[in-house]
Amino acid sequence: MSTVFESVPIVQSADLEFQDRVLKCVECGGDFIFTAAEQSFFYEKQFKHDPKHCKSCKAKRASGNVRTVTETRIHCSECGVETTVPFKPTRGKPVLCRSCFLKQRAVSAPLPSGQPTDAGKISAGGPPMSRAVQGTLG
Repeated sequence: MSTVFESVPIVQSADLEFQDRVLKCVECGGDFIFTAAEQSFFYEKQFKHDPKHCKSCKAKRASGNVRTVTETRIHCSECGVETTVPFKPTRGKPVLCRSCFLKQRAVSAPLPSGQPTDAGKISAGGPPMSRAVQGTLG
């Protein structure tokens, strides 16, 4: 599979000469031309690596910018029900179904209004703020 390209333009940039080069796309395996102008652009922008994808594969990647979510089947660590989660669980850490997760979240929720809280302290654990400063904070 030999491809002949007609002319090889030369572009000069800051005492360097660039010539068209044929590269192989890592996605489709096809050959594509890394033009002298593109090489000059890469040099000016201080890009360290040659492009890895041909123009058509680049366009496919740009238009299909939708992330695919990996669904993993698990057994809930709390109730044992089988369910799926949108991530790959880490070994040794408990994984909960949605209802157990929401129950655990409700237990660790802030206290109802009227209960004493740490509202008088800066979140970084600093000294209590005066009421005048608290009133200006929003």
